[in-house]
Amino acid sequence: MLHHISFGVANIERSAAFYDAAFEPLGYVRVWEDLSPGDPDQAVGYGLPGGGDKFTIKLRGKEAHCPGAGFHLAFAAPSRSAVTLFHKAALDYGGLDNGAPGLRTHYGPTYYAAFIIDPDGHRLEAVCKEPEVANK
Repeated sequence: MLHHISFGVANIERSAAFYDAAFEPLGYVRVWEDLSPGDPDQAVGYGLPGGGDKFTIKLRGKEAHCPGAGFHLAFAAPSRSAVTLFHKAALDYGGLDNGAPGLRTHYGPTYYAAFIIDPDGHRLEAVCKEPEVANK
């Protein structure tokens, strides 16, 4: 249904560092960037390696505003450990904890997620619905 989504951010460098770190465990990377210091329309696009952008941050300075209560964006994670690493990286790069990694059985028996608020106030989730794999 969705082709891509964009978030307006106040500080493109801070937000790009945050998303670079938070997305790395999920397997998402910068697929393009338009970073020209002083340009008010800078942006960075993220997606799977070799693919197009599915998520973009755009510099909006003081005009950047988050959607209201009830909105959050959930990103697919390849494993439970990736959810945990997403959460840690996001906290290390200026995010706020909005729900530690763990099972959310009220969403499903294998729903493993973590919740973060990014440096601009956007609410994010990383989720893996795969059952835990036992070490062999």
